[in-house]
Amino acid sequence: MQSDLIKERAILVGIDVQGMGEALLEELDQLADTAGAEVVFKMVQNRNKPDVATYIGKGKAEELSQAVKSFDAHLIICDDELSPTQIRNLEHITGIRVIDRTSVILDIFAQRAISREGKLQVELAQLKYRLPRLTGKGIELSRLGGGIGTRGPGEKKLETDRRYIRQRIYEIEKELKKVQKRRELARNKRKKNMIPVIALVGYTNAGKSTLMNILTNSEVLVEDKLFATLDPTARKIVLPNNQNVVLVDTVGFINKLPHQLVDAFKATLEEVIFADVLLHIVDMSSPHMLEQIELVNNVLNSLGAHQPIIMVYNKIDKVNSLIPLPAIKPQVSISAKTGAGIDLLLKEIENNISIDYHHICLCIPYDEANVLSKLHDEAKVINQEYRASGIYLEVYVDDITYNQLKGFEV
Repeated sequence: MQSDLIKERAILVGIDVQGMGEALLEELDQLADTAGAEVVFKMVQNRNKPDVATYIGKGKAEELSQAVKSFDAHLIICDDELSPTQIRNLEHITGIRVIDRTSVILDIFAQRAISREGKLQVELAQLKYRLPRLTGKGIELSRLGGGIGTRGPGEKKLETDRRYIRQRIYEIEKELKKVQKRRELARNKRKKNMIPVIALVGYTNAGKSTLMNILTNSEVLVEDKLFATLDPTARKIVLPNNQNVVLVDTVGFINKLPHQLVDAFKATLEEVIFADVLLHIVDMSSPHMLEQIELVNNVLNSLGAHQPIIMVYNKIDKVNSLIPLPAIKPQVSISAKTGAGIDLLLKEIENNISIDYHHICLCIPYDEANVLSKLHDEAKVINQEYRASGIYLEVYVDDITYNQLKGFEV
């Protein structure tokens, strides 16, 4: 991480298709600040699509070159993922290093990764990002790192050899498959013990970690920055009706989330897919609340997450007057910072985790003994007997498992 005294002076550049003006770069400004850069100027080019050679067009690139000199900038950050050709041409015209939005996000993830799993996932995303860019010989690829600093688990000196990088990707993916297997075993154990899982999802910096802390009396890192927490955290809590549930905090979503990160964090994001209920945390003080809700919903749909969702409108302490909220039920308004509305939230969780468990007796034929393994993994087995007609079991199962096995019910 860089010293606060030596911040790189950055110019932000974006393509404006919808006529948003400098508002287009608000989030990139936050990303740059989180990564440790000082934004000194913003440039927005109105275009229907990026120029294939220079991203913003040759004339605008020349204008950008003058801005670099005027503001004594060290770095240009573009709001979209750039090709090696675009990076090389912009660097040639401006004379300074050019990076893109994806590179900045990867840089932040490299800072935030704490666990071995998190570091491996970030390194995998970095390598997948760099592999197609090895042909680029511009300023950006002449240094050790690809982002604002030279940091992170993937920031060791890489041989510019595709074979080396592909081998490293293979090794990391192999190790992350073991992580995926461990998570699967943990999920099956929770399912067997009939402990519902509640996953916190939402736009980055919506207040998920603050809510996690107040619900579990824990001390997950909380900062008013994007991606303050990266590694998923799971804590057991007891609801007012004495029911045990597991609360899982997940990585925040963001606009233009790099596909390399979605692929790399597949094992972590599966916690969202397999949760029983999702708490969609929304920053109701954000002027972009509706867009952020839509983006999170799109990501959830792309992951295949279709379970019940409770909309949790957070930061009511920052809102001076009542604002109209989307008519999405169930919903509750809270302040994770002050604790306002937490009782209502807990009640809403109770109302939405009514997972029906069936107490049934089964007879499994001996030639279908593979079903027995599934039952021991996913159900709570009360009794088991081997009889002449088959294996008799008394079990508790959830709706999904019951529908799969009700043909064996006696």
